[in-house]
Amino acid sequence: MVLSNPKLTRLINQRIGNEWPTHLDQLKKLEPFADDPGFRTEWRQIKQANKEALAVRIERATGIKVSPTSMFDVQIKRIHEYKRQQMNALHIISLYNQLKNNPNMSITPRTFIFAGIAAPGYAMAKLIIKLITSVGRVVNRDPAIRDQLKVVFYPNYNVTNAQPIYPASDLSEQISTAGFEASGTGNMKFAMNGALTIGTLDGANVEIREEVGDDNFFLFGLKAHEVASLKEQGYNPRKYYEENEDLRTVIDLIGSGIFSSGDTEMFKPLVDNLLNHDRFMVLADYQSYVACQKQVAEAYKDQDNWVRMSILNAECMGKFSSDRSIQEYCDQIWNIKPVPVELQEYAKTLSMMTDNSTRLT
Repeated sequence: MVLSNPKLTRLINQRIGNEWPTHLDQLKKLEPFADDPGFRTEWRQIKQANKEALAVRIERATGIKVSPTSMFDVQIKRIHEYKRQQMNALHIISLYNQLKNNPNMSITPRTFIFAGIAAPGYAMAKLIIKLITSVGRVVNRDPAIRDQLKVVFYPNYNVTNAQPIYPASDLSEQISTAGFEASGTGNMKFAMNGALTIGTLDGANVEIREEVGDDNFFLFGLKAHEVASLKEQGYNPRKYYEENEDLRTVIDLIGSGIFSSGDTEMFKPLVDNLLNHDRFMVLADYQSYVACQKQVAEAYKDQDNWVRMSILNAECMGKFSSDRSIQEYCDQIWNIKPVPVELQEYAKTLSMMTDNSTRLT
């Protein structure tokens, strides 16, 4: 936070002092400022400046020019089927198709930003990357879209390249299949930098939602026990495809070759996997996800309230300090108490050890 978002760090320091980086629970002191119009304005200006800086980086790295006034909808993480980048891509295709059929449709302009690395032998994850970049190539070059949608796959995902993305993000995509994420840490980084979360009740999303409140988190999808129950009953993904016209259209567009220069075989493994296996319940959660994204779009139109929710997300992240976690281990699991250290005595001992070492040398 201090390294990657210095402007926001300075603003917080001005209001609550500079001890919060080592006492993260002090972020709670920000809560009253969520209702301060002046503070909200400064918070919004910092977010906008971060978005403008990221837009420059994106153009430099990819050649894609994005609008900093659009919503930055971000999913950066390891590429894996259970993290469901493919569901995000399906939603983008749905929006694209709607705009093509109704050019005058009013939507909230979005820049979809992906980044991540697939394991070397993980063919399906690599195919998901190919789908995202192929969809982006078509959407970004279509003049009929008029910059209402942009799709970016930011290259060479690592800590350094992630640092300017977190502070510029408006929406954090934490959409893994419930029951598969051990915890997640990106969701905490996004929220601490003021991004709102769209997500399932999976991993640390559960605790984040408890902290920020239901009204400041965009929840969708099956819960872990519902995922297990549906599998036990005999999950049939093709049923969702056949009964949902929008979903059927999206998948058929992928299969048609529109995003692969007419090659109808390129994405066939991905389509076949979704229709016949779909281990991670993408099709089961698709409609809930799309409906929730509509709520996001509506909420983003009210920028003043969006900024208020952004501040409340950041101030609730104090719980996710490693200091708090280790203290709970000490108290509840290890049953150990602090041991006082006499620093003067320690310094004397260290000095004697140094002297002895010198003599031996």
